[in-house]
Amino acid sequence: METMTDFPLPGAGDPAVAVPAPGAGPGFWSGAPAAVLDDDGTILLAYRVRNGHDGHDETVVARSDDGVAFETLVTLPEWRFDAMGVERPALVRTDDGWRLYVCCAIPYSKAWWIGALDAPTVEGLADADAVTAFAPDTRVAVKDPIVRRGADGWEAWICCHHLDIPGHEDRMSSRYATSEDGLAWTWRGTVMSGTPGAWDARGARITAILPDGRAAYDGRATAEENWFERTGLAQLGDDGVYEPIGSQPLADVRYLEVLALPGGGQRIYYEARLPDESHELRTELLLAPS
Repeated sequence: METMTDFPLPGAGDPAVAVPAPGAGPGFWSGAPAAVLDDDGTILLAYRVRNGHDGHDETVVARSDDGVAFETLVTLPEWRFDAMGVERPALVRTDDGWRLYVCCAIPYSKAWWIGALDAPTVEGLADADAVTAFAPDTRVAVKDPIVRRGADGWEAWICCHHLDIPGHEDRMSSRYATSEDGLAWTWRGTVMSGTPGAWDARGARITAILPDGRAAYDGRATAEENWFERTGLAQLGDDGVYEPIGSQPLADVRYLEVLALPGGGQRIYYEARLPDESHELRTELLLAPS
């Protein structure tokens, strides 16, 4: 049971609102966060803002000294990418500065693609051109990247929505890919899918990965629960596939992100639903055991 209880989950600390909902009612969402530590110890947070289901979306990058109060550095509206919507971004340091991955919906379709913007500074991303990192596909929509760069190259975990059955495009799985430069990627296979008959039957979207092989993921049981995903936990198996830990979700939130802190402990970010179905972006500081 310790495998679950020591995972940095919402409710373990004192929640604070990092980014309020942009409006009242369904579709007014702040969330889908990706957090990175800068060299000076400040926290960079990339996230998505949706202004109603029929409104425009924005990808935002902001900076904070304390992890709670953020100053906006970059705002990228969806029209910047000829997109009908945007979702979770990813921010990665490069040898020459920063790279921001943005995931974009192709208008009047169920397809998505993921672009990459490079700049010497975070602020410079505002004027950077996007190049295609993960191209649109007639079989899957690619969204919500987790991207990491290490000594052996680049890794990505991508949420894929399956487009083979019209009207059922909400189904999702998580796939793994590798790259030498973070731009040209090779798919390595599906690493997590939903569990038939379970709370996550409609799919599994990996949102956070710990060094010990555990992960947080979003899931739901039915198509009607789209946008009402909850968070569960999974463990990486010897076969490279993540298997659920336990039989139930552990938090009624979406897009849980875990940022390890230099002095120990973590700061978590997640998208939380309010009673009017708007969403706010919350954070909690989880201190290391003394």
